[in-house]
Amino acid sequence: MTTTRALFDERGRRDAPVDEIARAAGINKALIYRAFDSKEEIFVLTVADYLAELGARGGEDRDLEDPVAALRQSLELYVRFCLEYPAFLDCALALMQRPAGELREHVSGAVLFRLGQAMAATLGPLERILATGAERGVFAIDEPDFTANRMYTQVLGSMHLARAGVGVREAAPGIAETFDIEPERMCEACIEDGLALARISDRAKSTSA
Repeated sequence: MTTTRALFDERGRRDAPVDEIARAAGINKALIYRAFDSKEEIFVLTVADYLAELGARGGEDRDLEDPVAALRQSLELYVRFCLEYPAFLDCALALMQRPAGELREHVSGAVLFRLGQAMAATLGPLERILATGAERGVFAIDEPDFTANRMYTQVLGSMHLARAGVGVREAAPGIAETFDIEPERMCEACIEDGLALARISDRAKSTSA
């Protein structure tokens, strides 16, 4: 996956034909198809590799003494990772466009298991932060796992806008114009959106202020 990631990162998007992957790795294309059932498997394993790096950067579970601070740190790590690796955004968003049933037709159970492990390892610490905050009355949420998945997806969509760097608005009736979107501003907005999704209690807000 190192070769595939290097090609993706070089271009900032998910764009590497099997022929090119084989050349970069110094092997015959036929060997790739012996190792993988389809090109989709290479793509899915590359996503899992990105997620493994994201999880490793988070290290051990954060100090949960202050769930709000722990959540902010986790969101900061995530949005910075998306900004650093635009190809990860491209890969993750493309993967989410495929219904699970359709993906199973092209990817082996072993590869899907690897992807599931990587996603669970990424979402697990976030779920624990949210669960701890909910138990202490800091976050007004009922399902930490559901909220963690919403945060994961919400950041991907918003950071894609940061990657594009351009927004659209109506300058006058029927007339559109573009405006620049600063990546740093989008990063801060993503973090604030994530905190809002956790529904921080007024008591916790006053304590952290």
